[in-house]
Amino acid sequence: QVQFVESGGGLVQPGGSLRLSCTASGFTLDWYTIGWFRQAPGKEREGVSCISRSGGSTYYADSVKGRFTISRDNAKNTVYLQMDSLKPEDTAVYYCAGDPIPNVQEMCVDMRGLAGQGTRVTVSS
Repeated sequence: QVQFVESGGGLVQPGGSLRLSCTASGFTLDWYTIGWFRQAPGKEREGVSCISRSGGSTYYADSVKGRFTISRDNAKNTVYLQMDSLKPEDTAVYYCAGDPIPNVQEMCVDMRGLAGQGTRVTVSS
């Protein structure tokens, strides 16, 4: 069964950092462009960051550009989202998903793929 598994969420103070991880059950991630999406309470889901199969191409939403870094280690079958300078408005459930589409912007804008259960990030003092 194809399944994405997110981890690494938690409670952090404004200005702090977290690193989220996305792994796969039942398949290898390097078949897919991977995206991180998030959904805040009462808001629509948005594409945060996406990375190509090789890791050579990335996309970031304007709201996280310069603060978040997406990367992947295909040998470990894991995609990471390093989140620095966190703000209260980053509070959300974060999901990862994969799709064969090669275009990272399209992956993030359309939020393609079936996401996992998500990991909750709360930024609060």
